[in-house]
Amino acid sequence: MSRTRSTSRTALLAALGLITATGATATVLGTATAGAAAPGCKVDYQITNQWNTGFGANVTVTNTGDPVASWTVEWSYAGNQQVTQGWNATITQSGAAVTAKNVSYNGTLATGGSTSFGFNGSYTGTNAVPATFTLNGVVCNGATPTTPPTTPPTTPPTTPPTTPPVGTKADNPYAGAKVYVNPEWAAKAAAEPGGTKVSNQPTGVWLDRIAAINGSATSMGLRAHLDKALEQKGSGELVVQLVVYNLPGRDCAALASNGELGPTEIGRYKTEYIDPIAAILADSKYAGLRIVTTVEIDSLPNLVTNVSGRPTATANCDVMKANGNYITGVGYALKKLGSIGNVYNYIDAGHHGWLGWDDNFGPSAELFKQAAVAEGSTVDNVHGFIVNTANYSALKEDHFTINDSVNGTSVRQSKWVDWNRYTDELSYAQAMRAKLVSIGFNSNLGMLIDTSRNGWGGTARPTGPGALTSVDTYVNGGRYDRRIHLGNWCNQAGAGLGERPQAAPAAGIDAYVWMKPPGESDGASKEIPNNEGKGFDRMCDPTYTGNARNGNSMSGSLPDAPISGQWFSAQFQELLKNAHPAL
Repeated sequence: MSRTRSTSRTALLAALGLITATGATATVLGTATAGAAAPGCKVDYQITNQWNTGFGANVTVTNTGDPVASWTVEWSYAGNQQVTQGWNATITQSGAAVTAKNVSYNGTLATGGSTSFGFNGSYTGTNAVPATFTLNGVVCNGATPTTPPTTPPTTPPTTPPTTPPVGTKADNPYAGAKVYVNPEWAAKAAAEPGGTKVSNQPTGVWLDRIAAINGSATSMGLRAHLDKALEQKGSGELVVQLVVYNLPGRDCAALASNGELGPTEIGRYKTEYIDPIAAILADSKYAGLRIVTTVEIDSLPNLVTNVSGRPTATANCDVMKANGNYITGVGYALKKLGSIGNVYNYIDAGHHGWLGWDDNFGPSAELFKQAAVAEGSTVDNVHGFIVNTANYSALKEDHFTINDSVNGTSVRQSKWVDWNRYTDELSYAQAMRAKLVSIGFNSNLGMLIDTSRNGWGGTARPTGPGALTSVDTYVNGGRYDRRIHLGNWCNQAGAGLGERPQAAPAAGIDAYVWMKPPGESDGASKEIPNNEGKGFDRMCDPTYTGNARNGNSMSGSLPDAPISGQWFSAQFQELLKNAHPAL
């Protein structure tokens, strides 16, 4: 699977120095005084970070008046601030005056509705927050009043039930629920020396080809898994985790997980893959299960980072961006599956070592929104997002932060971090969640983090920060993630099992999950003929010296690996040995 980043940087990033968050913020309220369509607004202008010659800001506008079909927010700076780059709005500036207009997908604001946009800017001297904002020409300077009830309620509110009524979805499907243990994976794990320590853990069921839906004489199909889940459920709640992974032209930036459908076979994807899955999940027999779908890992981020204009571009990704079938396929899957009352869709959102850079982060969020509303779908069909799927990025780096510096040099300038804004998956997931909510996804959006192989324990696990000789010795000596490069993704040597699956472990996180079943290969370390359409990717070859996607580094892969999805005993043993928390 391809999980790589663009090495291009904007001119602004090249000029960055040590970053210091200022926390500066302004909130301005406003209402109109007359007119049939009375606009009113609340604007939150927040400086999210600031350095010696530049800053980043986020602006949230809330419509407190009548609904509007489009919006324009305006303000003027008292100093010499200049907007250099924006997202989620069309931003122009004339002198000190700034105008931000909605883009195609966020123009409609109901009464009480909010939307956000952001930008980077430059300045010298002081960077004062603007004093006045207008929405569609009306000054934001007072709140729209609401009429309080004339009589108190006759009965006090009741405590909400822990289990939602039939036909409604839980805010967090994992809360108060068991999670399905795949008996096929459990048997393979238990057959390994020491494997019984984890063979009772829940893992994802991968539907990575059409044949996986019905199964075979030697493998369980979707109905067989759901029937087994009903047996495991008992009288409580139970979550079944499915990986929906079979887009046309799948995994356009790599070969190890290429799929069975060609780039133009969107019709087959709909009728032979998504429709049959939806028909099974909609069977009333399974209405008592909570079914989590993780939708098309790897696909959408590739359309941002691995297309023309980026040094990591591939011809296949250019094809998929041009024909639109990733967007079409994801939108269709979300609509079809999201219409089923007990299905919870989570879209794949890459990982911090792929999308954590400024030129990847915002554009990826916008692309997720585009896919979420494609093919007649809406954001209501998206319950959340999943990060680090089948990857190795550390959950939490304890020995350094993105705001640290060594001898005046920011951690962001280390070779490992390389100007990324995030050092680990937890901080990335929480930031991506905030970004997605700001552009129109539901405020109760939940995130999943795949912790199946990001423990990085064992004897190589650092116990404290690295030496203060340089920013590189500081970061490299203290980081848990022991990969040669963040871009390495295939069967990584030294990796270990991560945090065990658990519900609601941190703010905004619905669960830590093992969506990638530990012990299943990422790809073959040499070419192996197969009937699944899976190719040989040199990133799975331990002798490979790399490319632009991993900084021309060694691949760090284990030798003698089978094709993706097949059992890889040597990797499983390594994961057991290096588990953190230890087994």
